[in-house]
Amino acid sequence: MKSIYINGGKKLSGEVSISGAKNAALPILAAGLLCGGKHRITNVPQLADVTTFGRILQNMGIAFERQGHEITIDSTGLTNPEAPYDLVRTMRASVLVLGPLVARMGKARVSLPGGCAIGARPINLHLMGLEKLGATVEIEHGYVVASAKKLRGAHICFDTVTVTGTENLMMAAALAEGETTLENAAREPEIVDLAHALIQMGAKIEGAGTDVIRIQGVENLRPMDYTVMPDRIETGTFVIAAAITNGDILIKNCFAGHLDAVISKVTEAGAIVTATDHTIHVQGQRVIRPVNVKTLEYPGFPTDMQAQIMSLMALADGASMINETIFENRFTHVAELRRMGADIQTDGRTAIIKGVPKLSAAPVMATDLRASASLILAGLAAEGQTVISRIYHLDRGYDNIEQKLSALGADIRRA
Repeated sequence: MKSIYINGGKKLSGEVSISGAKNAALPILAAGLLCGGKHRITNVPQLADVTTFGRILQNMGIAFERQGHEITIDSTGLTNPEAPYDLVRTMRASVLVLGPLVARMGKARVSLPGGCAIGARPINLHLMGLEKLGATVEIEHGYVVASAKKLRGAHICFDTVTVTGTENLMMAAALAEGETTLENAAREPEIVDLAHALIQMGAKIEGAGTDVIRIQGVENLRPMDYTVMPDRIETGTFVIAAAITNGDILIKNCFAGHLDAVISKVTEAGAIVTATDHTIHVQGQRVIRPVNVKTLEYPGFPTDMQAQIMSLMALADGASMINETIFENRFTHVAELRRMGADIQTDGRTAIIKGVPKLSAAPVMATDLRASASLILAGLAAEGQTVISRIYHLDRGYDNIEQKLSALGADIRRA
């Protein structure tokens, strides 16, 4: 199994272009199930999760073609509304096919997602919403089996904010009869991107990006030709890369407005950040100031950036505190950062980080996608050679990250 080798201590400088957002691309691919015809989706990142999603679609009888960052799917041949366990278990986002399948086919059989290293992510709110739309939902032998002659609009209020639940029900409601209202809906930019794709297909949606979304169901949709938004978490990771290496990086093809909370904290930590609508220029400084962070639903500080900013705080001049409110088990990277000399103590969902003058390279192991990014960032700043194993996590969410970092001056390779 391959590892990543980093010889740290180099200032990063230059320009980097951000890839398309995985967390937008996957629901948009699922939206292609809502109608027959040939869909063209561009700026799709080259990631393991996208490949897995393609296999799920092909298993249903859908033609799936990929050329670089462009994907064409022809969902005319959809014959098998099932997502089997052997594919779904590797990626929780697979559950996004549930709503579109019931809306178009009147039935779906989708394996329950498997466990997750960062904590429980139940789909009960997805199922509750489908039942309110008129579907019959049962759990049989580890599968969600849902059916409906015709979905009908409903008023759905989520008990807690759910991103994939909002996406699933927004897609299902697009073909439901009448109006659906989603209250306490998630507000992430990826939901807005999905809404834009659905609107291009002929859906009638208002309020995406707020906590109340209204969908007026239509009888039919048409194929899309859509470009996926840039990945805000990849963007944020490169913002931290500049700050932690005292570097100077111009980040292009990004939406700075999606990262207000991250930019605010990195600026508070001492970096000089200059943003336009589509670029972010980050100049790291020799002294990193400690900051306190609390993860929240969008537009708060994203949980997917918590591990990365912890690596930055490990080198701060003073103590900082990180409070993780989204997932109950998202400090698995702490033990690995300690191996590199970080001084971090945890108590439940709170971590206290006492900054140290330097990190030392060590063999470490990635435990999840964002933890792997935090270890790369720590390795870029550490003295000596850091070896990161179990990097398959990284390939689920970062498109060619070694090549991008190498172009900025990092000494990084995969072997």
